[in-house]
Amino acid sequence: MSLVRLNIKGISYSQTQNGAYALILNEVDGDRKLPIVIGAFEAQSIAIALEKEIRPPRPLTHDLFKNFADRFDIVVKQVIIHKLVDGVFYSSLICERDKIEEIIDARTSDAIALALRFDAPIFTYKNILDKAGIYLKVNPKKEGEEDEEDSILVDDFIAEELESGSPIDVYKSKTLDELHNLLDEAVANEDYEKAAKIRDEISKR
Repeated sequence: MSLVRLNIKGISYSQTQNGAYALILNEVDGDRKLPIVIGAFEAQSIAIALEKEIRPPRPLTHDLFKNFADRFDIVVKQVIIHKLVDGVFYSSLICERDKIEEIIDARTSDAIALALRFDAPIFTYKNILDKAGIYLKVNPKKEGEEDEEDSILVDDFIAEELESGSPIDVYKSKTLDELHNLLDEAVANEDYEKAAKIRDEISKR
């Protein structure tokens, strides 16, 4: 069976399952998307790995695994989503140490969180993508906007709060220096949702 490479297109709040998020994977050489339902903790871990400016003061579980693996010269070479049963995706970590390759079973959300930290490619089999892949416009372009195919939609990670009317305009009146100070404070307090909002305002400037 042929492998198809995927990249991460975005994370959005699940409208069907409370407390869950949808991780959207995109076919690299095609238009199909592979949505995978993941938990809030895993969504946060993936979002933090995508946000280069946000560094937790203490290692999260997946960061701890990365530090542990680095210490013992273990490398995650790739992640393969190899099975789909009753709507549940099964994945494997392809690891290497001393030129010896091992395959380790993992939840797909954990596997992808680790793939980001190891800069490892993500693959699935063509028959899984044929079965579960959909054509989905994750972030429709507005007229006049450039196509940002590789952009990550981490903003959707806090979509529920935005929909509930959470104030975000408060940051517009802040200076850049104030925003950077607020960002550092939010990260130190491990308030990553607030940090993401501040980071968005900094990016707009």
